[in-house]
Amino acid sequence: MKDIEMNWDEIDPIIEGFLKEDIGPGDITTDAIFSSDDLCEARIIAKENGVIAGIDVAKRLFQKLDGNVSFPHSINEGDYVESGQEILRIKALVRTVLSGERLALNLLQRMSGIATATSRYVEALKGYHTKILDTRKTVPGLRILDKYAVLAGGGQNHRFGLYDAVLIKDNHINSAGSIKNAVSLVRSKYGDKFKIEVETSSLDEVKEALDSGVDIIMLDNMTTSMMKEAVLVVDGRALTEASGGITLEGLSEIAETGVDYISVGALTHSVQALDISLYMV
Repeated sequence: MKDIEMNWDEIDPIIEGFLKEDIGPGDITTDAIFSSDDLCEARIIAKENGVIAGIDVAKRLFQKLDGNVSFPHSINEGDYVESGQEILRIKALVRTVLSGERLALNLLQRMSGIATATSRYVEALKGYHTKILDTRKTVPGLRILDKYAVLAGGGQNHRFGLYDAVLIKDNHINSAGSIKNAVSLVRSKYGDKFKIEVETSSLDEVKEALDSGVDIIMLDNMTTSMMKEAVLVVDGRALTEASGGITLEGLSEIAETGVDYISVGALTHSVQALDISLYMV
């Protein structure tokens, strides 16, 4: 996978928190059965077809348990695998492998599930200019990993949090009195520091957002016929994003409206984990 780097300064504390939660003062079962110098090799195997994400996270987890662990074989992030294919081989202390097994699999399964689902949406949009975006509908504490998995599957990230892009939603608009007022208030505070996106649910709101000079117009829960008309109204003067109730089956119909982006909350809020197992050699 190209051009995607892990921010270990942010991810390391997350992994360390996982280890503290699961292992605590020690793995009492494994520590009773195996000595501190028993060595082994283990294989992590895909048990169904899919796109793999989280390889580097799993490696990092094992390395935190044992600085001498090695990985004689590893596929790359974002690789497509078939059932039965080896994803990762680990050479380490038995205690390291068994104590880290469940955590490593949990992360690989979830992240690979997200990457696999994302790849299906991306594949369905081949031939269209429309791109797939994720949302903030992630498990608290796991957002950086969830969004990394979306990238591994070929999708793109929407804003990471409430701090890096402006998205004016219906409750903002209702409280401010109008789209125009909400946009004006944002601009008076931040100027051009952030791109501004506005959620709309009608053609009148699309026109108001356009007149306010916003950068992105979200077409929220619109019919495809309304989306098509909205894209014609916008006419390239802002980017357009379809959102709300998006399914894989209806994706091409939405793309045919000409929208620039389709955001899909299901990529991260309804994850079907990829079946992955670890076996001692």
